[in-house]
Amino acid sequence: QVQLVESGGGLVQAGGSLRLSCAASGRIFSSYAMGWFRQGPGQEREFVAAINWRGSRTFYADSVKGRFTISRDNAKNTMYLQMNSLKPEDTAVYYCAARNSIVVVTGSREYDLWGQGTQVTVSS
Repeated sequence: QVQLVESGGGLVQAGGSLRLSCAASGRIFSSYAMGWFRQGPGQEREFVAAINWRGSRTFYADSVKGRFTISRDNAKNTMYLQMNSLKPEDTAVYYCAARNSIVVVTGSREYDLWGQGTQVTVSS
């Protein structure tokens, strides 16, 4: 069973950057598709980015395309989300998720495992 722990959240001014990490325990991390989702105050959880098991394919929500970069290091059992040019509307709790499949998808219901979330707050 893979367990996920996010870190790297915090308070940043608009235009700034943060790097989120998602550390996975378990020996089969490399076979899982992974994703980042976020949930703002009073909003539903939404897709942010996803990456396939090898890291060769990535997908992004239109709202973050060109500003965020998802990556993974299977040797370190860790996934990352580099967030640049942050905007106040990026404020949310960010969750990493894993799917026991080599196929990457963007729907939250397709993911089997979730981390506890890390808060990102962008001030204007």
